[in-house]
Amino acid sequence: MTKLIIQIPCYNEEDTLPITLAALPTSIEGIDVIERLVIDDGSHDKTSEIAAQHNVEHIIRFSKNRGLARAFMAGIEGALEAGADFIVNTDADNQYCADDIKTLLIPIISGNAEIVVGARPIDNISHFSPMKKYLQRIGSWVVRLVSGTNIDDAPSGFRAFSAAAAMQINVFSEYTYTLETIIAAGQRGITITSVPIRTNKQLRQSRLIKSIPSYVWRSIVTIFRIFLYYRPLRSFGILGSIPFALGFLLGMRYLIFWLEGTTRAHTPSLILSAILLLTGMLLWMAGLIGDLQAVNRKLLEDIQFTQRRHRHNSNKTSLS
Repeated sequence: MTKLIIQIPCYNEEDTLPITLAALPTSIEGIDVIERLVIDDGSHDKTSEIAAQHNVEHIIRFSKNRGLARAFMAGIEGALEAGADFIVNTDADNQYCADDIKTLLIPIISGNAEIVVGARPIDNISHFSPMKKYLQRIGSWVVRLVSGTNIDDAPSGFRAFSAAAAMQINVFSEYTYTLETIIAAGQRGITITSVPIRTNKQLRQSRLIKSIPSYVWRSIVTIFRIFLYYRPLRSFGILGSIPFALGFLLGMRYLIFWLEGTTRAHTPSLILSAILLLTGMLLWMAGLIGDLQAVNRKLLEDIQFTQRRHRHNSNKTSLS
């Protein structure tokens, strides 16, 4: 018996949640059971009560707001505990067309992908400003470059996961899960693809993007931190090469002057060269230490994956 769980992270969504729940499919070919999971991220309104009134099968409630990334991971854990074979994440503001859930699942059910991201028609979304559309394209390009994937719409939260892929997911960012899960999938060799999906009319303003400059800055910081986490040796190698190269050039300049017998000492340049060379070597050492720690992290992730799979299989057996 195959089970799909549609998870919906929520924060003060009492107005839009009923619309989102009403639009969700009740049957999909190849799926035996469809259940819903609402994650109430410390809402101050009646979000949880609305979910209960609509007979939502699973409700997770935080006592205080922990952010979208934490709500997303709580949903993943909850869905796996409930024995999900497939997990679809969607937004509570009914941004995404629920009929396209089956479109997301096709590559996973057919075995061609483990994660599928819905690519919105960015150019055709009227409430997106030209600047926002441009930044969406640039951001997706950067994520494709860093992750080695070919995802057209990286910030899209409309995505599907196989149970095996969900078991390997860890999100460390407290801001958003969208970028990190793509980069992590690319670095871990999880098959990920995107499919075109449709969007609905806007019901409310985005709460994640409070301002364009803030969103851009936090996205850059998130991408940078993720890349340092998954590729420490390469990251610190590049960072260390910059000061080391500058220090080397300054040192060569000092050596040339010394060989020419210049009477001027150029001591400040020699000191700066030594500082830059030392900085570069320290960054290289940090990369080496990070790379060694990555071995332990992979071992821990393997243990976590085994534990999640065991719990998932046990729950599937008990629910059968």
